[in-house]
Amino acid sequence: MFYWFLKFLALGPLLKLIFRPWAEGTENVPKDGAVILASNHLSYSDWLFMPLVIPRRVTFVAKAEYFESPGIKGWFQKKFFSGAGQVPIDRSSGSAAAGAIATQLRLLSEGEVCGIYPEGTRSHDGKLYRGRTGVARIALEAGVPVIPLAVINTDVVAPPGKVFGKMARPGVRFGEPLDFSRYEGLEGDRFILRAVTDEIMYEIMRLSGQEYVDLYAQDAKKRDKESERAAAKAVERAESDEVWDQIKPE
Repeated sequence: MFYWFLKFLALGPLLKLIFRPWAEGTENVPKDGAVILASNHLSYSDWLFMPLVIPRRVTFVAKAEYFESPGIKGWFQKKFFSGAGQVPIDRSSGSAAAGAIATQLRLLSEGEVCGIYPEGTRSHDGKLYRGRTGVARIALEAGVPVIPLAVINTDVVAPPGKVFGKMARPGVRFGEPLDFSRYEGLEGDRFILRAVTDEIMYEIMRLSGQEYVDLYAQDAKKRDKESERAAAKAVERAESDEVWDQIKPE
């Protein structure tokens, strides 16, 4: 109930009024039945704007910590995330990844729409990174179609590391459903999972127009941070050498 209140009466109308989000291909999202929406991930605001442009409820999995904070603040946080279409990861499966898969399989078995970010984390530089195979495993095990989609301009509205950036019209472009029923029963084959994931990522790349990097986003972030540290050290050494050249005795 709170989800629909936020979407149609409170937060949703306000976001539409201010940002005027646009959408293409919404007819590709079925009116009922379980389906996976596989999206690129540019900004924390993706999960606000993408569900806003279609009538159905879209559910994402989120860290359990968002739902377990104590006190009044924790209660409001839990209510907000629950109302915004987020559910906590089921930890009974052991790892966070296994818990996320178990939670999404349960939701799909109930006929829900599940939103998934195959990259696993936000892009820090606007590029599209290699997809994790969890999305393929879920699609094959649940036997549901995958609709690739691209969010546009959300990283302008809310860039990584910032609450707000610039005023821009965010958009969502939905592709046609991908049917992987030909791989039924092969969710344990890692080569099939990689092939399915790559097909999904190719469609997201085509819809978004992003440059694709065949590297996991988490690894790319780590690499870039290491490069930044190395560059900073090089500058520091160069400055030290320059100072020494100025003060060293003749």
